[in-house]
Amino acid sequence: MMRNTSARAAEPSMKWKALARPMEESAVGRKQAKEGKSSIQRTRSESPNKNRSRKGNARPTTSYDDDDFAESDDSAVTSEEETNEKRQENSELPAEYFQIQKLVKYLRVGNQTATIIAICSLSDFDLANETNQLAIRDVGGLDTLVNLLDTDDARCKIGALKVLKEISHNVQIRNAVADLDGMLSLVALLVDPDEEIKCLAAETIAHCARNARNRRAVRRYGGVRKLVRLLKAKPGSPDEKVAISGALALESCSKSANNKEAIQAAGAIPLLATLLESKNEDLLIPVVGTLQECASDEQYRLAIRKTGMIKFLVENLSSKNVNLLCHCASAIFKCAVEDETRELVRQYNGLTPLVNLLENGGNKDLLVAATGAVWKCAQNLTNVAAFNKLNTIKKLVGLMDNQPEDVLVNVVGALGACAQTEEGRRVLRESGGITPLVNLLTGTNQALLVNVTTAVGACALDAESMNVIDRLDGVRLLWSLLKSPSRQVQASAAWAISPCIEHAKDAGEMVRSFVGGLELIVSLLKSDDPDVLASVCAAIANIACDEENLAVITDHGVVPMLAKLANTRNDKLRKHLSEAIARCCRWGNNRVAFGAAGAVAPLVKYLKSPDEEVHRTTARALHQLSMDPDNCITMHEQGVVQLLLSMVGSPDATLQEAAAGTIGNIRRLALVSEKAPLT
Repeated sequence: MMRNTSARAAEPSMKWKALARPMEESAVGRKQAKEGKSSIQRTRSESPNKNRSRKGNARPTTSYDDDDFAESDDSAVTSEEETNEKRQENSELPAEYFQIQKLVKYLRVGNQTATIIAICSLSDFDLANETNQLAIRDVGGLDTLVNLLDTDDARCKIGALKVLKEISHNVQIRNAVADLDGMLSLVALLVDPDEEIKCLAAETIAHCARNARNRRAVRRYGGVRKLVRLLKAKPGSPDEKVAISGALALESCSKSANNKEAIQAAGAIPLLATLLESKNEDLLIPVVGTLQECASDEQYRLAIRKTGMIKFLVENLSSKNVNLLCHCASAIFKCAVEDETRELVRQYNGLTPLVNLLENGGNKDLLVAATGAVWKCAQNLTNVAAFNKLNTIKKLVGLMDNQPEDVLVNVVGALGACAQTEEGRRVLRESGGITPLVNLLTGTNQALLVNVTTAVGACALDAESMNVIDRLDGVRLLWSLLKSPSRQVQASAAWAISPCIEHAKDAGEMVRSFVGGLELIVSLLKSDDPDVLASVCAAIANIACDEENLAVITDHGVVPMLAKLANTRNDKLRKHLSEAIARCCRWGNNRVAFGAAGAVAPLVKYLKSPDEEVHRTTARALHQLSMDPDNCITMHEQGVVQLLLSMVGSPDATLQEAAAGTIGNIRRLALVSEKAPLT
């Protein structure tokens, strides 16, 4: 019995030698094909039990009986139809598929030498080939490879890791590793004393962690903290290779919000800041990649700014490595949400290299990152002045043709930010940018529509630009966007409509030409979104400047709708609501109607707001409302006189005049009331 066992144990190595040669005889080829089909059938019949054995972290041993590999006709029961399909599939598979499957069987024998030889032979195949990758999976090789990670033999672990590292580029392989709970063994190897094993384990995790289940498993098994420890290497030291592997794994793991918190809790930020000083681009790419993934979190952005990492990000914008450039620009894109970061980018001379990156039209990922960084930095007016000197607007206008929507969103956002200045609007108009902007109003991408409407609204502040917008029927397109299901698009369109009405040559007639337009905009006062309400109130305030349009919106019930909003505590809405009320008071009995609807008392409370702009518009509304005696009585009862007295001496002439006028109306009513009993 012992002789038979030893004879069989030696048999796999002889078969492995035969595998190295091409199949010259058809009989041999048919035999191997038959063995391959049999192994596939065995794998399919065995796989459910194997998957169940993975639950509870229990794995089958790496030693198998020879009977496991014996061919048997009754190992799988299939119908005649299924058998024919399998024969057809197998006939189309390359010979390497079956050679790999035989090698995987030798991995299970338990003989150490045969296992190592089989792993080495597997490595000789093109493991980047999807067919070869799936051949390993189909015969149950992944389970065996994962089990080999738990052995005491370093050579077996290294060999298995090398194979897993290569094949885990495949999405299906990553899913299968998650099914096998492979992260448990990989995480355990991160503390192995062998440096090569640690590196290979981290790099394999980097590939596998693109799968959400694997990312969760890394965190659950304490892998995040172990990966962060791998970053404890000084730039240029021999340990830098380990740090590279750890950074690669952290970059993949950081795509999860919970993992971002775990990475920060493990103390990764100061280590990443230290590694940024390295000149090794192989290290910098995953380090910056991790930072740009985590920069979507506010706490990370603060830490990146406080630890001085913005300087290193800006310095690396001059790199020749496209991947590094993309990561740096993307990190700045996300970090420049705060104005402090925008200031730092300018102080470290980062605006010029960002503008230079706009010329890399061939690389879409880099263009998305660069245009995004320019967009966010342009939200600082000092930066806009610097961008104007760098001819940025013309370059951005040139990028509006034949670009994907994610690039257009950033380009249009940047143009809208630059158009906040008079110089920016002039350059945008002279560069021919208004026509493509108006053309984009017919799109469906909501993020793009928000940015386009913002840009068109900014351009409308310029009289010549407004003429172009009107000629292109841009206002009608903006009005049609009020029907959008997106509240953001509705609000952005309404904000853009306000300056268009204000600066159009014949605004009243233009608005009346939109059939159902006034009814539509009044109906938006029923929205429960504060930004939509504020933007619509701003538009109504401008519409009400035309007497005919004011009469129409009054008929559509604008007065009770505005009065219903008066109890808001949102200062942005208060500002535009009170302005709309002030202008709507100029028609018919609207002043009386506002008082009857209960709008006066809440308006008095607006004067206690810390926002001076709210004071100005509220004083104007109260001045108009105070022309009705009943409203004066309500105001006096609410203590408006004392509040307005402190505003009469305001340096703001509009506020001063409105406050004085309101007090004057109340005083005149009081005098009339005093004289009334005497007559």
